[in-house]
Amino acid sequence: MDAGNSKTDVAVVTAAGEVLATARGGGFRPPAVGLTAALDALAEPVARAFAEAGVPSVAHVSACLANADLPVEEEQLATALRGRAWGRSVEVRNDTFAILRAGVAEPRGVAVVCGAGINCVGMRPDGRTARFPAIGRISGDWGGGWGLAEEALWHAARAEDGRGEPTALARTLPAHFGLPTMYALIEALHLEHVEHDRRHELAPVLFATAADGDPVARSLVTRLAQEVTVMATVALTRLDLLAEETPVLLGGSVLTAGHPQLDDAIRDLLSARAPEARPRVVTASPVLGAALLGLDRLGAGAEAGERARGYWESGKV
Repeated sequence: MDAGNSKTDVAVVTAAGEVLATARGGGFRPPAVGLTAALDALAEPVARAFAEAGVPSVAHVSACLANADLPVEEEQLATALRGRAWGRSVEVRNDTFAILRAGVAEPRGVAVVCGAGINCVGMRPDGRTARFPAIGRISGDWGGGWGLAEEALWHAARAEDGRGEPTALARTLPAHFGLPTMYALIEALHLEHVEHDRRHELAPVLFATAADGDPVARSLVTRLAQEVTVMATVALTRLDLLAEETPVLLGGSVLTAGHPQLDDAIRDLLSARAPEARPRVVTASPVLGAALLGLDRLGAGAEAGERARGYWESGKV
């Protein structure tokens, strides 16, 4: 299973890589709803997939879960999943590992994911991994859709009242919500006339403003490219892969949106700092990565992995 904040994909796969069933459910958000409710939400698509496959349980559960940011959280979630008796063994990883494994033929490479937040993981076939806590500013993170929106609001507010340099963001951000000024937007956000969860809508506005040439907006896009590059470079260094030709997979809604300034800057910076890195956008379904990690754990051969990959790349799902 691949369970993100907004949706969950479940697949029942044989050890030979044959996909027997798939199902989709809602997001996995233990911090918001509590662990029991979050697991109950997973149970619904699991039950549908089991029913379609005609099985009561499986040999192994490979779960790539959002909010499994620390190894201790992975183990806690694995223990909770064992309690559901869906499989005889359970392995939980952060959902970033699913995107990495989906994009490579073997478990070797680095993935940087930038959607609502930002994260980076790396792995080698011998089991070595590299990762960051990725739980916000307290773990040194910068970026992600939420972070970009907050930075854009900060600059726009200061531009309007004179504390900061001028930027078109002071006009484009409130205009997105049909408001005339940043003061009006600040008031609307503070009084919750604009719902808190809608702030993420401002990240695309930032990129559009940058594409129109605004220097402040462009500086934020450049900084994101620098963050993506430094995370990838550090992960490559930790895994002793900096001097070897190695895939660097880019995933998440921000990195797969095709923003030219961001894409070009990441390529240029990686070329300078990690010349052997081979960056590319991951388009494969993350649940494929979870399935491949499960097949790796069971010692299935390359043929099984290719059979599973062929299912998701065939356009059947």
